Amino acid sequence: MAAHPHPPKVEVFDLAARTNTDPKGHVRQVEVYRLRGDALYMSRPVVGHPQLSHFESWLLPAHGLRVTRQSWTEGNERDYEFYVDVVDVEPGQDRWRTTDLYLDLLVRTGRGVQVLDVDELLEAVDAGLLGRDAAERALAITYRAVGGIAAHGYDIQRWLAEEGVPLDWRTDSGSTR
Repeated sequence: MAAHPHPPKVEVFDLAARTNTDPKGHVRQVEVYRLRGDALYMSRPVVGHPQLSHFESWLLPAHGLRVTRQSWTEGNERDYEFYVDVVDVEPGQDRWRTTDLYLDLLVRTGRGVQVLDVDELLEAVDAGLLGRDAAERALAITYRAVGGIAAHGYDIQRWLAEEGVPLDWRTDSGSTR
């Protein structure tokens, strides 16, 4: 178990200002925001990070997920393709907001999916930082996502496409595909 439970992390996506405010209050410029149906795509560079160069996310309110693909600098690559946060997503006309529900998934396409931070979820509930209903929702979202990903050969993109949510990502040239 983690030493110090923390309140749920909140992040803001300001489409009008083209910014992304992280849970610590750092405001970062966003290259691309794109709405498709009830989903929001964000793409932004990661300035000043020694290992990470670019960050892309799809916010999926109906699924309670934030699906992220990170671009790592040479020699710092990771053994997973997608990092998935279990979140409450509040869409808005000009601003979207996510509240992290502690649980995360690492998706290794074609190989597996791993659930992370169950200890943080339990500690948050024990400390009164997250209600029982929200914790149950987080678990239900996680079970559904793991089941869907596993049933589609550990391919989150295949699962979500079948759910009617095809994801596209930037190519090396920066355009999306």
